[in-house]
Amino acid sequence: MAGNSQRRGAIKKTGKGNPTAGSGGRRRKGLEGKGPTPRAEERPNHKAYKMARATDKREAARPKRKNSDGGPEWVAGRNSVVELLRAKVPVAGLYIAEGAERDERIREIFKLAAEQHVSLLEIGRIEMDKLTGGAVHQGVAAKLNAYDYAHPDDLLARAAEQGVPPLIVMLDGVTDPRNLGAVVRSASGFGAHGVVIPERRAAQMTAAAWKTSAGAAARVPVARATNLTRQLKAYQEAGLMVVGLAADGDVALPDLDLADGPLVVVIGSEGKGISRLVGETCDQMVSIPMASSLESLNAGVAAGIAMYAIAQRRA
Repeated sequence: MAGNSQRRGAIKKTGKGNPTAGSGGRRRKGLEGKGPTPRAEERPNHKAYKMARATDKREAARPKRKNSDGGPEWVAGRNSVVELLRAKVPVAGLYIAEGAERDERIREIFKLAAEQHVSLLEIGRIEMDKLTGGAVHQGVAAKLNAYDYAHPDDLLARAAEQGVPPLIVMLDGVTDPRNLGAVVRSASGFGAHGVVIPERRAAQMTAAAWKTSAGAAARVPVARATNLTRQLKAYQEAGLMVVGLAADGDVALPDLDLADGPLVVVIGSEGKGISRLVGETCDQMVSIPMASSLESLNAGVAAGIAMYAIAQRRA
């Protein structure tokens, strides 16, 4: 019995009087590790992380425009909103954050809004942040409704109503909205019936285009085409001739005999010009005579020169 008592008492005791348990699952977590090493941009003490955050701050400091195709466009920042109202861009509504400082620009915004009958609404700063997508709005934002694009056929109907041969401008690969606005302005000034642009990978009728058009966008329709080549062929079937502007054109603009008839004028980007398929669809390539060795003009300038020359022939 005594031996049995000794064996039972031979169990090793811990300092706290409890039997020592095996490591079991207690050390399992320590053996699992911490997973893969984070990328440099994700480690707060790394130089790459700090550089990425600095870039984010610079981007956030710029006035931003929030716009999804088919939805409203938001323009944030006091200077940007003042410029919109000065250019008489059709603003759907103005939003002022609660507690925004009433400086000279805010007072001008109030004055222009009253003159143009634009509604004003005061909202909380958190809501303003959400509406403008986190832009540095300075307590002011303007809402522009999505532009109501015309159908390419509407431009023909517009010419028919006026009883004159159609004159249409088509842009191929122009990505700067300010160039688009300048083209719309020239189209309005020289009697074109509208401008056609691609649906994708091209400048659209944003606030910048509206401002550059100096109000002409309210008078000249802009239509979008899914495929420019297909649309040009449709215009040709409707009896229109198609000419493209190119530095190495076969005919100089002043000698264009097609100017006084139903016409589509295609203008490409300053760098790449007219794309191959669109160029092959044109009935004639036309050049703008220049005294210097300048290779190309931007779309806005080229459109103005071409529209003036055509208007002179049509007069």
